Amino acid sequence: MITKALKNRYADAPRAADFTIDQAWETYSTAEHDRWDRLFRRQREVTKGRACQTVLDAMAALELSASGIPDMEKLSDRLEAVTGWRIVPVAALVPDEIFFDHLANRRFPAGAFIRPEAEFDYLQEPDIFHDIFGHVPMLASPVFADFMEAYGKGGRRAMKLGQLHSLARLYWYTVEFGLIREAGGLRIYGAGILSSPNETVFALEDDSPNRIGFDLARIMSTKYIIDDFQQSYFVIDSFEALLDTCYQDFANVYAEMKERPDFEAHEVVPGDEVITRGTLAYFKARQAGR
Repeated sequence: MITKALKNRYADAPRAADFTIDQAWETYSTAEHDRWDRLFRRQREVTKGRACQTVLDAMAALELSASGIPDMEKLSDRLEAVTGWRIVPVAALVPDEIFFDHLANRRFPAGAFIRPEAEFDYLQEPDIFHDIFGHVPMLASPVFADFMEAYGKGGRRAMKLGQLHSLARLYWYTVEFGLIREAGGLRIYGAGILSSPNETVFALEDDSPNRIGFDLARIMSTKYIIDDFQQSYFVIDSFEALLDTCYQDFANVYAEMKERPDFEAHEVVPGDEVITRGTLAYFKARQAGR
């Protein structure tokens, strides 16, 4: 959790109606910049060969580096030139309706605070490292940027229909903890994995979690856990396929959800495409035309 002292850093900052604040970049301490640099160097190293190519390319294009906490205004200028998105600083998590409004207008709300040293390896509430290192690279992908805008617009409707929990599961298992088939194997694009050194390795290399082919209704019926590694990861074939599947009116999907049971995070159910090393070998051979 965020400590009381850390909350006070932005506690008195004026907030606009959309909950945005002034990042006040010049007020970060040398220790905070150093903490960003150490987080960045460690995670950049562990994601080599594990993050999807879209993430790696975007980090270079956006000039993300271990050279101090990014100035969101300057970073936004580079991102906006690519996909029209901007990053807006906030003091903490924002209300759902505010969050969806930002996404629907191509603004990503990012926590302006950086975790304290005592929570260097893990914190429960997303900080600037999670939001910038984990989320921002994918916003430089035109296809994924369109998906995030559509998600924001869909969020407002889900609230009116009382189906926010179903849509939240889609976000969790894609934007936060998604995997993609790439280069004959699996790669990471979800921010919750990308910003965690231990889960980066666990998600791809541990034998215990389920890795299941993407299925929209299945995901919207699946619970998730927030205080441990995921017990199931869902795998997309491409970002284009993700957008195509989700670029629709979810009214019929939500109606189906009301008739389906919820699944626990660890469950494998009939109809699941369970992805194993054997299925990945087949996928790689198919890519090669054999």
